[in-house]
Amino acid sequence: MLAADRVETRLPDLKPALTEDQARAEAARCLFCHDAPCVAACPTAIDIPMFIRQIHSGNPVGAARTIFEANPLGHSCARVCPVEVLCVGECVYNAKGEPPIMIGRLQRHATDNVVHAGIQLFEAGASTGRAIACVGGGPASLACAHELVRLGHRAVIFEKGAWPGGLNTDGVAPYKMHAEESLAEVAWLSEIGIEWRLGVEAGRDVPWADLERDFDAVFLGAGLGADSALGIEGEDLPGVWGATALIEAIKTGRQVDPATVYSAVVIGGGNTAIDAARELRLLGVPDVRLVYRRGPESMSAYAHEREHATAEGVDFTWRAVPVAFEGNGRLTGVRLTTVDRACNPVGEPFRVPADLVAVAVGQGRLESLLSGIPGGIAQERGRVKVDPATGRTSNPKYWAGGDLANGGAEVVNAAAEGKRAAGGIHEWLTRNGGSR
Repeated sequence: MLAADRVETRLPDLKPALTEDQARAEAARCLFCHDAPCVAACPTAIDIPMFIRQIHSGNPVGAARTIFEANPLGHSCARVCPVEVLCVGECVYNAKGEPPIMIGRLQRHATDNVVHAGIQLFEAGASTGRAIACVGGGPASLACAHELVRLGHRAVIFEKGAWPGGLNTDGVAPYKMHAEESLAEVAWLSEIGIEWRLGVEAGRDVPWADLERDFDAVFLGAGLGADSALGIEGEDLPGVWGATALIEAIKTGRQVDPATVYSAVVIGGGNTAIDAARELRLLGVPDVRLVYRRGPESMSAYAHEREHATAEGVDFTWRAVPVAFEGNGRLTGVRLTTVDRACNPVGEPFRVPADLVAVAVGQGRLESLLSGIPGGIAQERGRVKVDPATGRTSNPKYWAGGDLANGGAEVVNAAAEGKRAAGGIHEWLTRNGGSR
């Protein structure tokens, strides 16, 4: 059960649901392009003109089916997808200088109609007698398991944590989606027969050899590891957080109270850094500063997210790096030094006050998780190598998708890769006689 007074409940929904009238009116604006660029921009290739036409004709349930057939995680993707650089960014209205169609909010309107009403659109296929283990309880495994069950296979998800849903539950910025929406999606998807083993870590609580013995195939969708550390003085002070750990605390717990924080510093230049900075500011922290070692042109965070952060009052310090966190028993400040374009220190260190720091410089890889797999798994730059057409790894009984394989992308990419792997597993089991 989620705590009713967890911190994320203080944050409003920045893209609220459309009313029926609003959705019909917005759908009426769509040109229903024959060769729609928005579809090409969607990693799951949802037939966007079709589902918008269905909303326009008063058939939101049909629209939801169109969405979920392409993307099993369509409910959460409607909220968390960076549509500004995907489907909405490619809408033909942009070239006309007019507001693009609100595709994400229309998708939310359709999927809310079935998930919140408990309308089940899918069922398990006729049993094949085959079973697949999905390691990790996030979007990639969910998409893979859902597709496998529809194809008639048994799918069991092994999640080491207490929450199903992965980063959708405990890592997505709460102003985009609260944890209960992720759990509602998990419950809806699981109704067709997905099995869960929560609090069970593959390789530790259940050996890989046992998974290979008991299942016909294994899908790896475990995501990334813990927040990377800077390795500088004072990093163990109370008040210094890894960014994903901080976001999890805000979403699912009460270990941190932003109401007691006056000055916060976020270190990093990616989307996780922007998420942490925005939610701290939206939670009422008066002084939020994001520190990045290069200039704005080099940030990997989306430009529209940075613009939102600026409008919300986040300050930016460019071309600077932390050299120490200061405090005597509790965090009081960050000592920074400016750097040149090659990130070499220049000038004298300077100090900024801070009651809280979020370090968002990446996450560790899960080599230790994979190290015990019999026969091993080929990796490249910390990522599991997969066949781009099927998601199959170098080990013939293992498939992979999501952040473990792509290094850290969007929920929609994880969904696409999980579904792709399910197709690869199904083809191997049914056409090529794959067996234990």
